[in-house]
Amino acid sequence: MSWQPYQGPRQKLVIALDLGTTFSGVSYSILDPGIVPEINGVTRQFLYFDDRFPAQDNSGGNAKIPTVLYYDQSGDLMAAGAEALDEGMIRSAEDEGWVKYSRFKLHLRPRWAHTQEINDALAPLPPGKDVIEVFGDFYAYLVQCTLTFIQESHQNGSDLLSSCQDHIEYIISHPNGWEGTQQKKLRRAAVYAGIIPDNDKGHERIHFVTEGEASLHFCIDRGLSSFIKDEEGVMIVDAGGGTVDISTYSRTSDDQSFEEIATPACVFAGSIFVTCLAERFLKKKLKGSQYEGEAELIADCFDKTTKHRFRSANEPAYIKFGTMRDTDAQLDIRSGQLRLAGSDVAGFFEPSASSIMREIDNQRLTAKRSVSSIFLVGGFADNTWLFLQMRERIEPSGASLSRPANSPLNKAVADGAISFYIHNIVSARVAKYTYGLKIHTIFNPLDPEHAHRKLNVFTRIDGEKALGDQYSIILPKDARVSKTQEFRGSFSRIYRNLSDLNSVRSEILCYHGNKSDPRWVDTEPENYSVLFTVSANTSKVAKALKPLWAKDGWVYYRIQYDMAIFFGRTELKAQICWKEDVSS
Repeated sequence: MSWQPYQGPRQKLVIALDLGTTFSGVSYSILDPGIVPEINGVTRQFLYFDDRFPAQDNSGGNAKIPTVLYYDQSGDLMAAGAEALDEGMIRSAEDEGWVKYSRFKLHLRPRWAHTQEINDALAPLPPGKDVIEVFGDFYAYLVQCTLTFIQESHQNGSDLLSSCQDHIEYIISHPNGWEGTQQKKLRRAAVYAGIIPDNDKGHERIHFVTEGEASLHFCIDRGLSSFIKDEEGVMIVDAGGGTVDISTYSRTSDDQSFEEIATPACVFAGSIFVTCLAERFLKKKLKGSQYEGEAELIADCFDKTTKHRFRSANEPAYIKFGTMRDTDAQLDIRSGQLRLAGSDVAGFFEPSASSIMREIDNQRLTAKRSVSSIFLVGGFADNTWLFLQMRERIEPSGASLSRPANSPLNKAVADGAISFYIHNIVSARVAKYTYGLKIHTIFNPLDPEHAHRKLNVFTRIDGEKALGDQYSIILPKDARVSKTQEFRGSFSRIYRNLSDLNSVRSEILCYHGNKSDPRWVDTEPENYSVLFTVSANTSKVAKALKPLWAKDGWVYYRIQYDMAIFFGRTELKAQICWKEDVSS
């Protein structure tokens, strides 16, 4: 799809921040009125805090930024990104007792993703730090280095930053499975980082996009739309370090946009889980030997080299970790290299591959159209074994699997996030979960569900017998939602005192369970979570309310309102709506 000249009234700087589990990426675009935008990557090495450059190999513009931080014992940040892996910095960290932190992204995972397997892959947070502060520290590092890169790379870089500094727009990507709770924390992290002020205007400068949707934009920009057959679907598999995000789309009839045709998925099957299994295997293999204490080091060497080069279960794999003097025939160690059977290494990959394929099969089964094209992107997509295994399992079913050529796959999300902001091609999405409110309802003794809860009946202030804990659905899971579409539900509140109706607050509850029509919060409370709270000043309409009489003779007041939910772009929003001054 061809891009049009930017139509905004003034020059604008847009920065996309892709904070990944193992590696991160940054892209940006300078939007000038009347000029077709371009996506730029930060391809030079990322800066030290003291303005030196680290030894980071970014040949070919493949800017992979390690998602690593060093804190001292007091919780102060000492190093981040590429500099944290510099040999001199590592030596300083050992001398000063600094602690290295990585994989912290997974601390922000939704409640449903708190499994033992994921917990085992996590490191504790720094002392005195919560996940928002750690995210904020890394965002501050990414933005600081990006602004320095822009200043040094553009002829008028200083003037550009001076004119745009107070209205830079940021696009923050996140896994498909993250929702409003995680988005709220990411926005707070941006405030903590100091990249936006903590007010409404500052908050509006943060935009969110799922990693799956960003990857779709990346693939389309790289010309892969020509491989998409008319009337059929395309699946995007973004395989990263922690999560694998799977999204399915089809081209609309006007050929100008795409719409989701299946519920997007997020599986915790990224490359770190391959490394975790390798480390577990190595600890068992080396137990009781002189190399027992080297298991974590060898696993780290596997993670950096062997894992990326592995191709076939029929060929042995080698982990280079020591010197020429490191030899142990019983352990298959020779000249500092540990030999592993290819079948053992394939076993490290197999659980992730199986999880990915299960979700691919599920989405193909539930998609509104047949899926004929599957695009694999993300850092994990570079692994040849994974790609060949997926192709072997996918192509006999009639679908094709491909990776974008001549494009660093780890840049897909950052570049795609910029494209999403400028040229948003997704016109409709599928609700990942069910959204609604917890309400009271009038007790009906003839309803078996009500009769089952008769001990919980209470008398409302209007004198009616009622039950709580009922769930009123506003937006059901799997519903198709266009950019401008609203989903509404009607509700009411009753109070004895009119002053209590000067404001209304309601919690939007998200249901994560498997029921297609959940109606009672008390049956599986662990599957409900508060997404956010919506509040409104209703003092004006409250003044117009007429008194009502309860069965006991007391006066009460009722306010009626609608709760409207809509997606907008990729961030769920809600509004409280009511009518007033109808007579005029």
